[in-house]
Amino acid sequence: MAELDTQGADYEAEHVHSVYEEIASHFSSTRYKPWPIVERFLKEQSDGAIGADVGCGNGKYLAVNKNVFIVGSDRSTNLIKIAKQHEPHSTIVADNLSLPHPPGTFNFAISIAVIHHLSTPARRIEAVKAVLDIVRRPSSPGTKDGGKALIYVWALEQKNSRRGWDEGHEQDVMVPWVLKQKKEKKPKRRQGEMEGKGVVEGSEEKQDGDRTFLRYYHLYKKGELEQDIGEAGGVVLESGYEKDNWWAIATPN
Repeated sequence: MAELDTQGADYEAEHVHSVYEEIASHFSSTRYKPWPIVERFLKEQSDGAIGADVGCGNGKYLAVNKNVFIVGSDRSTNLIKIAKQHEPHSTIVADNLSLPHPPGTFNFAISIAVIHHLSTPARRIEAVKAVLDIVRRPSSPGTKDGGKALIYVWALEQKNSRRGWDEGHEQDVMVPWVLKQKKEKKPKRRQGEMEGKGVVEGSEEKQDGDRTFLRYYHLYKKGELEQDIGEAGGVVLESGYEKDNWWAIATPN
């Protein structure tokens, strides 16, 4: 089991973590609008509540509700550098499976588009458990007055998206991210002139060196997120589908 866990960690280091370090700035520029259910969940929290955003990326959710305080964490140092701008909220570099928070610290937690990057079933369940462990436990077994966690993962069933995945498709996929290089100006020469002897008459745009990175994703099928939450010792309070994602709100059991 330890060997398999090490293999999973090594695989994610290469196909997830190193990629986000490279694309952090470009990735951040495309992530700015809160998803509706995430926004609703955050705005439903009580004034003064303290929460965690596990895998916060560029921190776009930290300031959605100005009446709560959130500690954002992410494995990517470069993304955390961007997330730091959302003061007074706090940000730290931390792995989903090695969170530094004591158990039961937070009133709520969110994990948005993170757990699908874990490369084995056991690691995904452990990641869900890590999120549930840091929210406040219920007052007694079986009650639902504990802290709540909202988790989002990419769905397998998204036949209407540009990706076209659906039932029957492979669940473990590599998703490309094209990092465009800035266009450079180079001298434009008169037609027919030999290289090195032409007269510059303007400039033309040259673009080369675009880089494509492949990120690992596990596409969740219907019911799979709820099953993982159960395996992690949580209770699903609400779940659904939004923008090609499965989501669930859960509490510790």
